[in-house]
Amino acid sequence: MGLVEKVAVPEGKSGIWEIAKFDVGGGPDFEALRLALHGRPITPGTYTRLMRGRTLVMSDTPAEMRDHHGFVLAAKGHCLINGLGLGMCLAAALKKEEVTKVTVIEISEDVISLVAPTYTNDHRVEIVHASAFDYQPPKGVRYGAVWHDIWDNICADNLPEMHKLHRKYGRRADWQGSWCRDQCERGH
Repeated sequence: MGLVEKVAVPEGKSGIWEIAKFDVGGGPDFEALRLALHGRPITPGTYTRLMRGRTLVMSDTPAEMRDHHGFVLAAKGHCLINGLGLGMCLAAALKKEEVTKVTVIEISEDVISLVAPTYTNDHRVEIVHASAFDYQPPKGVRYGAVWHDIWDNICADNLPEMHKLHRKYGRRADWQGSWCRDQCERGH
């Protein structure tokens, strides 16, 4: 059992969103798939992906699992996650006894309807339908860890939004991070 694991979210569709399994082999489509996954390494196997129309938003491939290790290691107390996605970070945080609550901010009602039922049986989970930029945490709340994962691609264009979110939670969090921020800062 790893720190972050493949998701147990069922396949489904809601609006323009779809959760589907996909297989990776070594066949002729392998290179196209590797490029669709931002050129990141992928090993053969069966994975789950979240699609918005024809855009791959996220998957539970090994590279994406590794992306979330920093957050999961830091997760303690009340955590905040901007972006539900497939719920990989949420599931990993909930495995930790020192995590007392996880508030997830998700802008898409369709993503919430597809993914949230897998996790809301845990009393520590709070799902809020809102934009990461518009959500206002309750006064006095401090987070043990805050994770920002609202972008489709690893791109330096995401940095202004990352900086805005880091400023927003800078005094409210013991630790915070953004998905692939270091790669964005290096110019990917």
